[in-house]
This record gives sequence, C-alpha cells and structure tokens, in this order.
Amino acid sequence: MINQLLRQSPQKLEIHSKRKGQNKMKFIVETSARHVHVTQETLEVLFGKGAALTKKKDLSQPGQYAAEQRVTVVGPKKELPNVSILGPCRKADQVELSATDARSIGITAPIRESGDLAGSAPCKLVGPCGEVELSEGVIIAKRHIHLTPEDAASLGVKDKDVVWVKVDTAERKAILGDVVCRVSASYATAMHIDTDESNAIGAGRELMGEIVNI
Repeated sequence: MINQLLRQSPQKLEIHSKRKGQNKMKFIVETSARHVHVTQETLEVLFGKGAALTKKKDLSQPGQYAAEQRVTVVGPKKELPNVSILGPCRKADQVELSATDARSIGITAPIRESGDLAGSAPCKLVGPCGEVELSEGVIIAKRHIHLTPEDAASLGVKDKDVVWVKVDTAERKAILGDVVCRVSASYATAMHIDTDESNAIGAGRELMGEIVNI
C-alpha cells in the first residue's frame, strides 16, 4: 500500500556483480496503491478555498508525500472511497488505479506513463466541500523504474529505455517486461508496480529487482 512507498534506506540499493564491464545492480521494488494527484484549483474545490495539502508521510521519491486529505473516486458503476492524495499539487489532475480498481467502478483506463493523460479515462472526484468532474486523467500506471543518472549509467540504460526486470519472490518468481526507465537527478532509485502486479508475484515489503536480458 502507500506505506510501502515510504523512504527506503540507502542499504537497500546493492551492487552485486559485474557482467561485461557493467555493474549488476539490484533495486527496491515498491507497490504503489491507488492514489490521486490534484491541481491547487481542484484541491480548493474539494476542500475549500485556500486549502493546502497536509503532509502525512514522506514517500521514497524526494519531495513527494502522502497527504492527510483523501477523496472518493466515482465511476459509472460505483465508487472508491478514502483514496489518498499525493503531494505536492501538480499542473494536471491524475488518478492512478489498478486495472481491478478501474473495472470495479466501471472505468476503462489506459496503461500510461505518468503525465500522459490525453484521451485517458474520465471520473468524478468528491471531497468534503465539493466535487470535480474530470473529462480525462484516470490511468493505470505503466510499470517503471525511477533512476538517478549515476545508477542509470551503472546499469547501462537511459531515460525512456524499456527493459525486463527479474523479481525473486518466495513462491512467485517472475520477469516483468515493458518496464520504462525514468532518469532524473531529482529521483531516488526505485521501481514501482501497482497492486495487481504486486499480488500476482506475491510481493512482500522487501522485494528487490534487477534488469535482465531476454
């Protein structure tokens, strides 16, 4: 859940062995539960004029946090209550659900990278002071790895590369494809999967992954 995105210690990033002149590095794999990003304008509609997000917990990515505020995400069939808002506010509203979440409330959401919202699914957000109809913004997040430039160089990958990642769980070892590398000096190295993917591989709180060649 959101707690699994809490800041991880540097010791969980390990350099294991060298292969063909490159470092073979393992990185933490975190489960990202359903959540919402909102603009300041939307926040004020939902929680009242002048509203500001209140930090509850820091997340693994620098400057990102889970807020105290929560909203209800409403689809054509039903609704998902108590969905966390992640801060700080963004330039566009974005709702990230698992495929199971989306189907359960009657939404057909595309698999997209964060920020790629054109033509994505609509929904309604409901807060204690108001509601906002989103014409687009609901996505199933494409699995991805946040990488520092230094770690990307060690792994021999660059921004927007698509890779395979092996994860060693106790009973459901798996290789995940279509994993997008996202490289920035503002990131901490960590891979993110959603709750459907996490359940499918039997992920625990200490799951590690490594890039492999297929």
